[in-house]
Amino acid sequence: MAVTDVTKTTIQTAKKSAIWRDMAIIAAALIALTPLLAIHRMTDFMIFCIFVMSFDLLYGYMGRLSFGQMLYLGTGVYVSTLFSLHVSPNPILSMLAGIAGGAIVAGILGLLVARLSDAPFALTNLAFNQVGFFLIGSAFQKVTHGEDGLSCGVEPWGFLDFANETVAYGFVLACLLFTFFVLKTLTNSPYGIIIRSIKENEVRVKFLGYNVYFYKWLTFVLAGSFAALAGTLYTLYIGFVSPVFIHPLSNVDVIFATLIGGAGNLYGALAGGVFFMVLRDSLSTHIPQWEWILGLLLLIVVFYLREGITGFCKSLSGAVARKMAQRKAAEA
Repeated sequence: MAVTDVTKTTIQTAKKSAIWRDMAIIAAALIALTPLLAIHRMTDFMIFCIFVMSFDLLYGYMGRLSFGQMLYLGTGVYVSTLFSLHVSPNPILSMLAGIAGGAIVAGILGLLVARLSDAPFALTNLAFNQVGFFLIGSAFQKVTHGEDGLSCGVEPWGFLDFANETVAYGFVLACLLFTFFVLKTLTNSPYGIIIRSIKENEVRVKFLGYNVYFYKWLTFVLAGSFAALAGTLYTLYIGFVSPVFIHPLSNVDVIFATLIGGAGNLYGALAGGVFFMVLRDSLSTHIPQWEWILGLLLLIVVFYLREGITGFCKSLSGAVARKMAQRKAAEA
């Protein structure tokens, strides 16, 4: 028993150390990119990466493709904005309100959609997203101002002045690292093993006695909460919100980014998020009808890079390592 406990403690310590090491590498990489892409663009990219990680938890780890993740980002955007205008201009309280709003909506809708899978799951989420878009754009127009949008009522609080690009950048970077830490810790835990097992064989997980419905619902709520976190950051950083933040067609962006980076891999979510945003900005600047290039890239990813950028790099490094090992063995 004592040896087993020591082994478990050693493994847990190694995993925690690896997470902190990866966070340091991610922070260094993002900071290194800032002079190349401009600080305001990197802030926007990092918010999108948080959104991609929330989707990757649902799709990459649990195997549930959703066409409605924008609903929860939009919920975070509008709840935090309305809270700042009608309750308190405090940015932290507005963020917490937006995250809570996303979690509540995901919790309620998750009671239904967690019972579904495959196409019914994806299309039901799309339907809910469409309903949310209608409510924001038309039904509650007196409150949301519809297509005219709303200006955020958040005011500076202490050092948190989001009009200062450096402060906004630092705060968003901290939120991204926090999201990575939480999701990496969860996916390395027994909870992560269970949701990956649900992806592989849900029937077997049920047979082992686990409450599959609860784990699917919990994952759905977590994904919605982190999507709402990304939404609240858009509110604080941009200072203006409109129905574009909840538009169902925008789900294509997060799906595309996840596939490019590599699903089921938080590093892939980060790489795919940055790569997609850089590619989209570059193409839209120089090519009027740039969407067809993204379409071709998606076909390449689907047919030739099933595991995305990170999977390709991992395979390439493995092949190089094997060749080097064979060469050393031959020389010996």
